[in-house]
Amino acid sequence: MPRSVSFWIVWGIFFLTTTLLFAQNEYKYSYMPKKVYKYQVFPVTLVDTSEHNDHPQFQFDASSSVKPLFKTPLTVRNGNDTFYTFYFKAAKVDIRIPRLFITSDTTDSSLDPKQIPLTFLKKRPKAFCNVLATNMKIKNYQVSNYDIKNHMVTLLLEAYEANLEDITLANVEESGVENIKREYAKVTAEFYVILPRTQKELAFNYFNTIKKRFITLNIPVALPNASVTTQSDLNPKVDAFERLKRYALIFFALFFLVMFLWKRDFFYLVLGVVSLITLMTFYIPHKKICVKQGAPLYILPTQTSTISTRIENKIETMLLAERGEFKKVEYKKGIIGWIKNEDLCKN
Repeated sequence: MPRSVSFWIVWGIFFLTTTLLFAQNEYKYSYMPKKVYKYQVFPVTLVDTSEHNDHPQFQFDASSSVKPLFKTPLTVRNGNDTFYTFYFKAAKVDIRIPRLFITSDTTDSSLDPKQIPLTFLKKRPKAFCNVLATNMKIKNYQVSNYDIKNHMVTLLLEAYEANLEDITLANVEESGVENIKREYAKVTAEFYVILPRTQKELAFNYFNTIKKRFITLNIPVALPNASVTTQSDLNPKVDAFERLKRYALIFFALFFLVMFLWKRDFFYLVLGVVSLITLMTFYIPHKKICVKQGAPLYILPTQTSTISTRIENKIETMLLAERGEFKKVEYKKGIIGWIKNEDLCKN
């Protein structure tokens, strides 16, 4: 066989093998939305169907103004397939997903740009909060006095594929969003709104991008016993649960003491004393702290929080809670907020 023929046969086999190898490692988009709404957060997913354990590096065209919310994709492996999901946020015009360059152990390739048309919401309700999400809920909330005319309602919101940073309500005295944390699809934020004391309910709508309809969320706005109504994450002292624990400890303390008198077994006496000591801790007064004159009182314990008021005069007040460099105090009756450690009086 002539050498030239042998050379071309070997080259052909090499080329065929290389082509098959690259074909096995071909990346392609497995999900791309057909349309998106203005300001919608949405996923774009590509898949690698090869069985090779590649370690791909992804880079969208740097010349494009469209960037993913995270440079590193969410990676999910299902059998022999590996899915890589990037999240984007739509603007006011059609969005163009830029060319994606992929470098792995076995191949260098790219995916062509994709154009996604923009659509608009119709017949938006007056209570629409400008949030679009696949799901959204009020995880916790707090109602407190703001001033003599208004209440402040603070909501801990949890949503998925949501633009919580754009949340706003019309026809309210004041509102704001703080402490936004995003982890791929999941996003949490603290949203506060100032409402008149006469308003008994807070209700608003978000647009569910899966169900394609507006969903209403609502909470009561009330201050039972002229105090602060709270739930776990915003204030761990939940009154109903505290009362239940106290009643339980009283019951166990009495039960173990009666059992000791009946059985004369010191084991019951020890349990009774432990229950009694634990019960006494609930009645230990809060620690008092001194706050400087002029110190800002923050709505939330975050660096970017809004200042609700300032301490007019140097005061001593009860320490209600601590979070990082912030301490929770009651300034005046029903007016509760957070101060920084640096605003405590110096000895």
